[in-house]
Amino acid sequence: MPERQTSAVTGADTRFTRLVGCDLPIQQAPIGLPAATPALAAAVAAAGAHGMLAAVTVAPAALSTSLDVLNARTRAYGVNFIQELLDPEAFEVAAAKAPLVELYLGPAHPHLVDRAHRHGALVSRQVVSVDEARSAQDEGCDMVVVRGIEAGGRSITGIGLLALLDAVCDAVDIAVVAAGGIGSARGVSACLAAGADAVRVGTRFLAAAEADTHPVYREQLIAAGPHDTVLTDEFSAGIPRSNARVLRSCLAAARAYEGDVVGEMTVGGVRVQAPRFGPHNPALDAAGHVEAMALYAGQGVGSVRRVEPAADIVAELALGVRGRVGAAGGVA
Repeated sequence: MPERQTSAVTGADTRFTRLVGCDLPIQQAPIGLPAATPALAAAVAAAGAHGMLAAVTVAPAALSTSLDVLNARTRAYGVNFIQELLDPEAFEVAAAKAPLVELYLGPAHPHLVDRAHRHGALVSRQVVSVDEARSAQDEGCDMVVVRGIEAGGRSITGIGLLALLDAVCDAVDIAVVAAGGIGSARGVSACLAAGADAVRVGTRFLAAAEADTHPVYREQLIAAGPHDTVLTDEFSAGIPRSNARVLRSCLAAARAYEGDVVGEMTVGGVRVQAPRFGPHNPALDAAGHVEAMALYAGQGVGSVRRVEPAADIVAELALGVRGRVGAAGGVA
């Protein structure tokens, strides 16, 4: 049985940590394929936080193998699905093997929650409104992830995180995780003080050494500041049109590009062309005009300053778990 890791930070006991069995109320977001590797989730968990694996378009057999790898190292992790693209067989694999499954972008579905619970898995749902949070509680979810409009990646709608967090904390009795634009210890401290049971951090972990993030993508993240992201529905080629928060630089590069294909990459073990304004972020082996692909990033991107181990990122974020973060980033 994998051992639970213990952080040096104390006073971090919340409904979230008790549910998922980690020491810190910090969760790594499922930052998408291929960046959210089993190695990243395991490293985050080993540092005392909670890891997430993205399972969108992952074949059931491949997902099963990844979960076996993770289960040999930790049980402080979960698996994320976009409900509109859900593979029932892959969901069944995750429910049977993972300690937590998460749903996003879809209506309440009590049948899915029941299936996961029958296997002993917890269920989380990302929500962007109070009504969605109430529906998640009513369908039997164990927690909700409150996703502010500051978050990177796909989002149909939304409002600012703190306003949404405040309203959801009043509306539901289950654990609440705050997500969107959080990349520093100060952000962690603010959201926990505002009532969250945990915080979710995504963009910061794209620069983790264990993440399979393309070097061009990493360089763009490190160079960006908090004003360098934008919401756009343009990266929707081949899928239903929806908003996504990306780096301004990739939107400008895609607009300036004159061809129909910006490059190629491996997706699901198959080498494919990457269309201009395609929805996939670049795989590690992407070739071509990577700077014109979908480079998702949240408004917390200004906290991404270097490539560093996931454990170092967790340790820095953990300074915000207890007490007041001072001007130098330490706990006062």
